[in-house]
Amino acid sequence: MTWQEIIKNEQQKDYYKLLELELNKQYETTTVFPPKDKIFTAFDLTPIDNLKVVILGQDPYHKAGQAQGLAFSTPKNIKNPPSMQNILKEINNEYKDGSKCNDGDLTPWAKQGVLLINAILTVQEANPKSHEKLGWQIFTDNIIKYISLHCKDIVFILWGAPAIKKQKIIDTNKHHILTAVHPSPLSAYRGFFGCNHFIKTNEILKKLGKEPIIW
Repeated sequence: MTWQEIIKNEQQKDYYKLLELELNKQYETTTVFPPKDKIFTAFDLTPIDNLKVVILGQDPYHKAGQAQGLAFSTPKNIKNPPSMQNILKEINNEYKDGSKCNDGDLTPWAKQGVLLINAILTVQEANPKSHEKLGWQIFTDNIIKYISLHCKDIVFILWGAPAIKKQKIIDTNKHHILTAVHPSPLSAYRGFFGCNHFIKTNEILKKLGKEPIIW
C-alpha cells in the first residue's frame, strides 16, 4: 500500500472525521501551521517503499513561515530554530564534514528515506501543543503501528519523553530504536549532545546492506 492509500483508510474512520471537522474550523478562524496543503508533506517526500528511518517530533513549529510539514525542518530562508540548531551541532560533532542541511531544510533527508513526522501534525500560531486533543495522535500512532507491522528493519529515532513512549507500539524484534532527550535547549545538554544517533543509524543501515543517510 502507498501512504496515500493508508491515509485515505484513516480518513474514513470516525475519529478522523471529527478531527477534520475541528481542523477545518481552526483553519477558518485562527492561524494554523503548516499550511493545509503541507500537512502530509513528509509522506509525499518519503514513499513507504523507500522508508529507512523514522524521526518523530512532537508538534510543528508555531511561528510564521517555519512549519513545512516535516518534523524539525524549516524552509531554507528561515532562521534555524533552537532545536534545529542543536541537531546540526550534534551532526557537526559526529561528522567532520558536518551536515549537508545547514540551512535547516531537511527535504534531502526525506528524499533519502527519513520519515520526519510529528506526533501532532498541526498547531495554532504562537500556541504550542494547541492541537494536542484534536486526534492527531491516534492518526500518527496508527501510522507507526502500520510501519511496525508491515515494514522490517526500520530505525526509529525517538527524542524526548513523548516520542520515547511510542516504543510500546513498535515491534522491537523487527526494528531498531534509538532514544535520547529532546534536542531543545531545555534538555539537549542532558544527553542529546553526544548521543551519536546519526552515526549509529548509518552503522545499522550499513549492516543491513542499505545506503547510509547523507546527513
